[in-house]
Amino acid sequence: MNGDFLALLPKQGPLPQLAPHAAALEPLQATTVFAFHCAEGVIIAGDHRATAGNLVFSDKTEKILELDSHSLMAIAGVPATAFEMARTLQTSFEFYRRSQLQPMSLPAKIRALSQLLRNNLAGTIQGFGLVAPIFAGVEVDEPEARPQIHFYDPLGAQFEAVNFAGSGSGSGSIKAILSFLEKWGNPRPADMSLAQACGLANRLLITAAEFDTATGGVQPEKRNFATIKHLSRSGTRNIGPDEQEQFWKNNGEHR
Repeated sequence: MNGDFLALLPKQGPLPQLAPHAAALEPLQATTVFAFHCAEGVIIAGDHRATAGNLVFSDKTEKILELDSHSLMAIAGVPATAFEMARTLQTSFEFYRRSQLQPMSLPAKIRALSQLLRNNLAGTIQGFGLVAPIFAGVEVDEPEARPQIHFYDPLGAQFEAVNFAGSGSGSGSIKAILSFLEKWGNPRPADMSLAQACGLANRLLITAAEFDTATGGVQPEKRNFATIKHLSRSGTRNIGPDEQEQFWKNNGEHR
């Protein structure tokens, strides 16, 4: 015995099955989400598709969740678990603000999400509770603070993204494109206006959907736009369909 719990799992199996056919159950999955820096802060976006195995469960899923006025969480993985984590964080952040008469610090918010992921170890290992979120936030008490993007693995390890982050089955294509644009784009995503960044977010999801069946629900020609939220020093705000449609038309992307 070497004390390595994860190394023992292939030999012992995770936990006893709760029913004879539990292994055949397909958990609901939500993909794809990503975030990147633009000239006016951070854009965090996601498609609308949720799948269960090879079935499209919904094309109306909202995956970008507001935790408080200065932080956002994008979910990829099992929505039920992710939504519960978001509700827990919303309550924790608000309780801290009311009890301490000041907002929770950004490092504390980042660690709080990491702790929830670590507490979800059993569900992650068994496959029915896996969540790999993206977090975006800005420090409220620092006037010159820049919004930050952090991404997590399902076990709670946390990493800061310098330029962009992505999660979910379609994120590979999106991260490859963002990496290319950061090196050779004109303008680079980090230099784009809010209108340009929103147009890019929709195009990225349309491209990802061409190679990943679990990504979908974004069709600007039918006025079905991505879920997009903007984080700046002033706080968070939703970029709704009307505003996105105007950006899309102004950029000539409807042609």
